[in-house]
Amino acid sequence: MPPHYIYLFFAVAAETIGTTALQASQQFSKLWPSVICVISYAVAFYLLSLTLKFMPVGVLYAIWSGLGIVLIAAIGYAVFGQKLDWPAVFGIGLILAGILTINLFSSSSTH
Repeated sequence: MPPHYIYLFFAVAAETIGTTALQASQQFSKLWPSVICVISYAVAFYLLSLTLKFMPVGVLYAIWSGLGIVLIAAIGYAVFGQKLDWPAVFGIGLILAGILTINLFSSSSTH
């Protein structure tokens, strides 16, 4: 696997951990979830900066944010009991379809 996809995978993971910690921090009123949030976002942005050496910013951001949305929606459902209606599930499906389209069919996904 090319290194930029490894960086991107870990950037998405760090962003997902950070956003989950953000919810758990209860608006930064709990110390440890707040610390985890800040550190996770710092790691995510560092890894994104490494990925930018290989991918254009628009494509990179679309993939990073899209995968983050999908994962956070799943975590919100499983961990925090946040329900999604069918239009939301459909919209998330479209986000996944867009990410797949970029990666499978676009030559813009790398420099």
